Amino acid sequence: MSRDEIDPEITALAFEAALKELETIVGRLERGDVPLEESIQLYSRGDALRRHCDTLLKSAEAKVERIQLAEDGSAAGTAPLDVD
Repeated sequence: MSRDEIDPEITALAFEAALKELETIVGRLERGDVPLEESIQLYSRGDALRRHCDTLLKSAEAKVERIQLAEDGSAAGTAPLDVD
């Protein structure tokens, strides 16, 4: 599997589950009590989880719309959210 491909097990995770696992991995790595070889594997999985979470967030942002208001303050429709 190349670096750009994400394990199907990870892509099946909901955002909250992926983020929780990522937080656990970061905590283990920060403690520094993990052997080198395991640290490398954890880092790799953590990177895949981070990319998956990023993809899910970008997808959610694309779906969010902002409400446009008419001059009288009533809702007049929606437009894509401008996150820049």
